Amino acid sequence: MPLTFDFPFEQLVNYNGINPKPSDFDLYWESGLQEMQSIKPEIELIPNEFRTSFCDCFDMYFTGVNGSRIHSKLLRPKTGPSPHPAILLFHGYSGNSGDWFDKMGYVAQGFTVAALDCRGQGGLSKDNGGVFGNTLHGHIIRGLDEAINGSPQKLLFRQIFLDTAQLAKIVMEMPDVDPNRVGAMGGSQGGALTVACAALEPRIRRVAPFYPFLSDYQRVWSMDQAKDAYKELQEYFRIFDPLHKKEKVIFEKLGYIDIQYLANRIKADILWGIGLMDTICPPSSQFAVYNKITSRKSMDIYPDYGHEILPGLNDKCFQFMMEL
Repeated sequence: MPLTFDFPFEQLVNYNGINPKPSDFDLYWESGLQEMQSIKPEIELIPNEFRTSFCDCFDMYFTGVNGSRIHSKLLRPKTGPSPHPAILLFHGYSGNSGDWFDKMGYVAQGFTVAALDCRGQGGLSKDNGGVFGNTLHGHIIRGLDEAINGSPQKLLFRQIFLDTAQLAKIVMEMPDVDPNRVGAMGGSQGGALTVACAALEPRIRRVAPFYPFLSDYQRVWSMDQAKDAYKELQEYFRIFDPLHKKEKVIFEKLGYIDIQYLANRIKADILWGIGLMDTICPPSSQFAVYNKITSRKSMDIYPDYGHEILPGLNDKCFQFMMEL
C-alpha cells in the first residue's frame, strides 16, 4: 500500500502550500480581534437538566461578532482545587457540540469543559447571515461574493474563527479557571478551529488538532479533491464562475480564512494526528499548516488511515492534556 495518495512523504515534510496569502492578512485578523474585543458578550448561563454527582452542566450563550448569539455547552467540576485547567472542544463540519456524556472524562479530572456550537451549523448557535450569493450550502463560500467585491469581513469563517477566540477569552476570565492552563482540541473542521483558536488566543497552552479542514484551498482544487467537505468550491465555480475568469481572486480571498497563515501565531504545544490516506483533507493541505508552526510540536502519522478515528490517538490526547 502506498504511504500516501498525495505527494511523497519526503516532499510533504517540506511542503509550504500554494494558496495565495492576502497582502493585508495580518491587518485583517488584528482588525477582527479588535472588533471581537469591543463586543459586550452578555454571557448567559442556563442550568441544563443533565445532572451528575461531580459536575454542573450549563447551556452558555454569548454575543459574537455581527450580533449573533453563540451557544456552548459548559461543564464545571463541583469539587477539587481552584483555579483549575480548562479545555475547549470544537466539532466537525455541519455538526454540533455533541452529548454531555462524552465530556465527562475531562470534568472528572478537574477540567472545566466548553464545547462550541458553530454558528449556522447543527447546534443552537445563531447565524445572523445577511450576505449576497449562494446560501444553499457551503460555509467556506459564505460571503465570498462580498469578499471579491472588497468586503472580506463578511466571510462566515471569519466570524466562526473569532467565535472560538471569544469562547477562549470568556473561559479564561472565569474565576475558577487558570488562564495559563487551557487547551483546545477537535477533528476535521474542529481541528481547523483548534488551530484558529490557538492562533487568535495565543495564551492557549496545549492543542490537539486531528486532520484539520480549511487549509490550502488551491492545493485541494489542483488535486481534484474539491468534493465531500470541499465540494462547495466546485459548486461555486460551476454556478458563479464557469470560465474561471475570477479564479485568481477567488483563491486570494479564500486566503483570509486559510489556517496555514494563522499557524505562525500559535504559542501552544501541539499534538497533531494525520492519516496519509485522507482524501477529505489531503495530507499536503495539512502539512502546509503544520510546517508553519514554530512552537513545540509533534505529529502522529497513520500511513494506512484516512479521515476517520485514528486508533489510540484519543487516549494519547487525554494524557497530553492531563499535563495541564
